[in-house]
Amino acid sequence: MSEDTLNTPEPDQPEPSPATTPAVEADAAPVVGRKRWIAAAAAAVGVALFAVPFLRGPEDRVVADNSVVPEGATCSAKNSANFDFTLKDASGASVKLSDYKGKVVLLNFWATWCGPCKMEIPEFVDAYSKYRDKGFVILGVLSEDDPSPKDLQAFMSEFKMNYPVMRQHAELEESFGTLWALPTSFVIDRKGQVCSKHMGPFSAEALEREINGLL
Repeated sequence: MSEDTLNTPEPDQPEPSPATTPAVEADAAPVVGRKRWIAAAAAAVGVALFAVPFLRGPEDRVVADNSVVPEGATCSAKNSANFDFTLKDASGASVKLSDYKGKVVLLNFWATWCGPCKMEIPEFVDAYSKYRDKGFVILGVLSEDDPSPKDLQAFMSEFKMNYPVMRQHAELEESFGTLWALPTSFVIDRKGQVCSKHMGPFSAEALEREINGLL
C-alpha cells in the first residue's frame, strides 16, 4: 500500500470518494477459458488474496464450508467421494483415482495462474513429505487451466511440487459440485468420505490438524 493511501486528508480537503468498480462495456466480446469465469479484478483485491472467485451468474453466491473438522480415524461426513475416474498426470500417463482408495486424500483443485494457489503449495510440499509414508496423498487437479507439458513441468520444478498433479477433468469437478473459486480443496478419509471443503489457501495449521485427525 502506498504512503498516499495511508495518509489522512487534511481538514480543509474533501474526503476522497469511494473507489468504484469499472463498468463492463455492453458490447464486450465473451472471454474464453479461465477469464470468462473470473469476476472483474477478482471481485475485490482483498478477496483475491484468499481465493480467485468465479463469475457464474447473478443468482449464484460464493459459499465456503470450512467449518467441518474431522475427529478420530473417520469423520461425520454426509457424502462419499467418487473416485471412478481416470485422469492424465503431468507426464501424460493415465492414473486411476481408485488406486488411492484407502488413503487419506487431499484433493486440491488449482491453476498455475492462480496467485492464492501458489500460496499454499509450500504447505502441501511439506505436509506430503511428512505424512506420505503414513497413508496420506495430495492430488493436485488443474481447473480452468491447460498449460503445455513443458510449462507445467517448469512450474512444478520451480515450486518443488513433490505430490501427484493431474490434468483438469470436468466430470470429476462436477462430482464435487460447483467450484466457486480456486483453490478449493476436499479432505477425504480412508473410507472415501468427504470430511471437509476449503475455499482459499489451506493454512499449515488447519492442514496439520485435519491430517492428524484422520491418519
